[in-house]
Amino acid sequence: MTSNANTKERIAALGLLWLSILMGAGIAYHGYGKIFGGEYFGANVEGFAGGVAKMGFPMPLFFAWCAALAEFAGGIFVALGLFTRAAALFVFFNMSVAAFVAHSNDPMKVKELALAYWTMSGALVLMGGGCLSLDKLLFCGKCKSESKTD
Repeated sequence: MTSNANTKERIAALGLLWLSILMGAGIAYHGYGKIFGGEYFGANVEGFAGGVAKMGFPMPLFFAWCAALAEFAGGIFVALGLFTRAAALFVFFNMSVAAFVAHSNDPMKVKELALAYWTMSGALVLMGGGCLSLDKLLFCGKCKSESKTD
């Protein structure tokens, strides 16, 4: 493998690491607010369940907890690069509901954040966490660019 290819692989790995950490931390922050509430966040998950009920979900408290945990725990796992694809898939489904159901009639500036997280989580579902993730370290060994000499 050429040095140019190794450089491209390393830059791509850094890009996935950057995406994973920032997307994961951001969405975990939103999930934290839903679970633990507080002055800044407003209602906790019980209050969030009212919005879930308005969307027509059965068992709104259960689905509110699922959504909050998908954001909080899913975000933490994505940021750590652990079970990245599965965690990002939960976030992707959650943001699909947020963008296309909860905010379907809202202006773009309201649904924009949900669409941004939807896009980022979709990319991580497709690409995984990359060779700088815990997934790669724990389950797959070295990156291609590390196993060959420059």
